[in-house]
Amino acid sequence: MATRVFSDEELEGLRSSPAIGRDELICYFTLTPADGAFLRKFRRPVNVLGAAVQLSALPWLGCVPDDVPAAPPAVVGRLARQLGLAAGDLEGYGEREQSRTDHLKENADYLGWKQPKAIEHKEPADFLLARAMEHDSPSLLFRLGYEYLRSAKVIRPGVVVLLEKVASARTAAEQETHAR
Repeated sequence: MATRVFSDEELEGLRSSPAIGRDELICYFTLTPADGAFLRKFRRPVNVLGAAVQLSALPWLGCVPDDVPAAPPAVVGRLARQLGLAAGDLEGYGEREQSRTDHLKENADYLGWKQPKAIEHKEPADFLLARAMEHDSPSLLFRLGYEYLRSAKVIRPGVVVLLEKVASARTAAEQETHAR
């Protein structure tokens, strides 16, 4: 029997950039000189600023929302000031999906993050199974899985993919419990 784990609003929040506080803004959206040099290789202002949002959002969220131009204005403004660009330069970023994908791959490589497919599937599955043996809450298991991936520097897969892994872990935990 399928159950609904998150409301529509919660799902939208997991797929987009959440509100950001001052401490997070400073921690995650302060570029180093090396970051600035890396970002300049994208040449056009729209791509430099778009890649900068991706570069900073990845450690902050563990993923990069598809709608990069919808990043919080404080984020865009802070990055634009550091790069000597206008915040409006982000408009139109990602109209070509391949550019967004290519930039994300380059940013991930630069930061030492791995694509979700690049990791051993057994490791996160074992982690989720162990947590599912302790807790049955799908939303808690989702958040634990999300934090696990983030700490392992693995880009979080889509919300539905991670929810499917949580459901599999819960089923396996139930079977293990009955077997014991």
